[in-house]
Amino acid sequence: MKIFDEIESEVQSYARSFPRVFNKAQGEYLYDMEGNQYLDFLAGAGTLNYGHNHPVFKKALLEYIESDGITHGLDMHTKAKGEFLEVFNEKILKPRGYEYLVQFTGPTGANSVEAAMKIARNVTGQQNIVTFTNGFHGVSLGALAATGNSHHRDAAGVSLSGTHRMPFDGYLGEHIDTTEYLDKVLGDSSSGINSPAAVIVETVQGEGGINVAGIEWLRRLQAVCKKYNMLLIVDDIQAGCGRTGSFFSFEEAGIYPDIVTLSKSLSGYGLPFAVVLMKPELDQWKPGEHNGTFRGNNLAFVTARAAIEHYWSDDSFSKEIKRKGEIISRRFENIVDTYGEGRFTVKGRGMFQGINCIDGDFAGKVTKKAFQKGLVIETSGADDQVIKLLCPLIISEQNLIKGLDVIEEAIKEVCIDSSIPEEETFFEDGNNVVTLMRSLKRI
Repeated sequence: MKIFDEIESEVQSYARSFPRVFNKAQGEYLYDMEGNQYLDFLAGAGTLNYGHNHPVFKKALLEYIESDGITHGLDMHTKAKGEFLEVFNEKILKPRGYEYLVQFTGPTGANSVEAAMKIARNVTGQQNIVTFTNGFHGVSLGALAATGNSHHRDAAGVSLSGTHRMPFDGYLGEHIDTTEYLDKVLGDSSSGINSPAAVIVETVQGEGGINVAGIEWLRRLQAVCKKYNMLLIVDDIQAGCGRTGSFFSFEEAGIYPDIVTLSKSLSGYGLPFAVVLMKPELDQWKPGEHNGTFRGNNLAFVTARAAIEHYWSDDSFSKEIKRKGEIISRRFENIVDTYGEGRFTVKGRGMFQGINCIDGDFAGKVTKKAFQKGLVIETSGADDQVIKLLCPLIISEQNLIKGLDVIEEAIKEVCIDSSIPEEETFFEDGNNVVTLMRSLKRI
């Protein structure tokens, strides 16, 4: 449709990778206007953990709309909000021993990050936040200051301040504990880093390249935070809501963050919704200090409640995610062993995994071929070198394997194409040109 070329901004990105006009979606499938079907291994960049148009959530939403339920209510008390809070508290917080208070922020993950950083600064009286290499926390100015990616940072147009950048787990090598470095600089009065308000961290850096923080590393990070009276903020916007196997991605580490940010799949239906969870003693806001017109998305409250009731009343869904994660791990390891020649690695945890390729050019060719075969999948990492799997958690095992088959086929074809050298031209008697292909396709 010409309208997109005529008046939509050049800032669009996913539309360039997937140049189709989509008009229907169900479960793990997307459909374009020509009726072509695609397996969706992007799922709204982690926003659709429960798939597209989940029938249970849709029924609850339609009933709410038909009853003239409140759609927009600022931060006023509504029945929908109260029911969400009750379910979230009873089925998510209490069973895990968390006593968080819930702050409804503007509907984006970046807005919840902004609020979390403001809370930390206001409560501690300190200004700077410790962030990590390859971290991604959003593109509004405060969140962008905590983001590492230069492509996004360069677009700010102003200096980005208020943060200290530290090396993430594994950034300096497999056997170097970067929490020791953090401990060292915080304890040295001449390091230039003094009394930060908080540390903000992703347990799995999604946009940064599926970099996984080790369990022990997270525990040591929490210990360092306590040692220096810093608050620990976990950005669970992409890794949370079941993506790694448990509702919160940090549960396996047994840590208890001071502040948690959630968004993306929290609504369960792709509706905008974000919150900040904070320990009660941190709730020192004055009324309206952090507000926003759309912090009361009641439609999202309805579907979020339905998602939690349907999937998180016991541990069966968590076990299913972990089982599918093992399928992904085994298949990815096999692909790496078969085609990687020591250059590829598998990264991630649960159903949040990827294949780290040679470079962004190789990974981009793979995702392009995959799309031609009916699979929507994207890349991540500093150089877009990681093929990132973000399929819906509810995907059938059959379709999960089908999608993994497509990824393997695409990688195989790119490897074959990459192994064929350019044609070499030889001249005989100055006239006859003989073109020889010196190598066969590698199978």
